[in-house]
Amino acid sequence: MSNWGLVLVSQARGSIFRRTDGKYFIYLPTRLVEDTAFPLKIGKKATKIWIRFKPGDKKLTIEKG
Repeated sequence: MSNWGLVLVSQARGSIFRRTDGKYFIYLPTRLVEDTAFPLKIGKKATKIWIRFKPGDKKLTIEKG
């Protein structure tokens, strides 16, 4: 909880799915992205990102690109 009584969201359950056209999408929950502490600023247009992983590791790294 922040100093102002707001609950900060630093983690949430999202999902990855494949569309019928073969593209994959990663869904990030609204409450995570709209949290004031979220590290990426998202505008009205698509935000370009880099997604990385290390083989054998079960983590993704997402950075603004």
